[in-house]
Amino acid sequence: MTSKKFLFTSESVTEGHPDKVCDQISDAILDEFLTKDPHARVAAETTATTGMVLVCGEITSNCYVDIPHVVRRTVRNIGYAGSAGGGFDCDTCAVLTSIDEQSVDIAGGVNKALESRSQNSDTSTSETDNIGAGDQGIMFGYACNETPELMPLPISLAHKLSYRLAQVRKEGILSYLRPDGKSQVTVEYVDGKPSRIHTVLLSTQHAAEINGISDNAKIQAIIQQDLRHCVIDYVFEKEAIKPDAETIILINPSGRFVVGGPQGDSGLTGRKIIVDTYGGYSRHGGGAFSGKDPTKVDRSAAYAARYVAKNIVAAGLADKCEIELAYAIGVAEPVSIFVDTFGTGKISDDEISALVRSNFDLRPAAIISNFDLRNLPAKNGGKFYQKLAAYGHVGRTDIIVPWEQLDKADDLKKAASNLCALC
Repeated sequence: MTSKKFLFTSESVTEGHPDKVCDQISDAILDEFLTKDPHARVAAETTATTGMVLVCGEITSNCYVDIPHVVRRTVRNIGYAGSAGGGFDCDTCAVLTSIDEQSVDIAGGVNKALESRSQNSDTSTSETDNIGAGDQGIMFGYACNETPELMPLPISLAHKLSYRLAQVRKEGILSYLRPDGKSQVTVEYVDGKPSRIHTVLLSTQHAAEINGISDNAKIQAIIQQDLRHCVIDYVFEKEAIKPDAETIILINPSGRFVVGGPQGDSGLTGRKIIVDTYGGYSRHGGGAFSGKDPTKVDRSAAYAARYVAKNIVAAGLADKCEIELAYAIGVAEPVSIFVDTFGTGKISDDEISALVRSNFDLRPAAIISNFDLRNLPAKNGGKFYQKLAAYGHVGRTDIIVPWEQLDKADDLKKAASNLCALC
């Protein structure tokens, strides 16, 4: 029987990519509000371009946040300051704000779910029963056993390369690098399993001169040698599958990357949703995460779906699992829950769906409570969601996030064993 081969590619970007700059600003604003007011309603959108950052959206809170200060602090920490910013500067860029309060119509449905509104007004209900979804929509979560963190290998590798690219810049190992950068990894699969690394691509913004050298051909030769040694070799040293003699290595294939960041390309919150999740290996509902408080199920339910899928795979019930959740605005219970194990399930998808419904409370307020989503910024020194805004919201191993825990795996395994015993 002939083996089935295919190539799959995922990309990642550094924190200095203009879209990621905007994601981090939006989430830094969210962190600041939730630290001061855990019940703040935040929907912060950011756009950045040459010499300007615009923050707009809807925010309802009982506290004040100096948004321009948060913007400049975030941009500075990313690396866009002075000459090292490559043309975009946290201290000289204009910061514009246009903020309204959350619509009272939306707030009414979120504050009290349809289920509790339909009950007798004298009946006491908990917050978990009361809160409705902040919007309609579909959210997906995914997990597979390709990596220790139960993520698809291409996006896992792409994130590690982007993270290392920023690390060598910030630590001064390669001081000529500038904040903007991208990575891309193509993995060859055989019979559904990763087999070899087909292509590795890195593009990085850099200074116009390196050690007094201005000739671009010489500059690119230096960059290719340094990135191969300090980034690619460093990342793959600990990987089970490494580049081989036939692996294609592409470093700055455009030949020059001096103008970058918001000066080279405008940025926008929510324009890297595939980078934020599974690198295209799983379906996506279309909703972005950054700048949204936990009542927005685009964010909180996507985290919950990852949590469910990861625990299913960790329990050994499937080699890969995708969860779809659907919500209606103002309604607490999910409209639908869909499970797909792509033929890898050890029990049927219908049986796994039943286990999901009996072991996971997927109402918005339950998700918020179980993950403590409102209090995570305050518990992490005022910076939590901003850290998620670059290098992925799922599959993280460098920071502790509650939806990556595997505390339900044993319960699912026992419940599945009981199902099999009844067969």
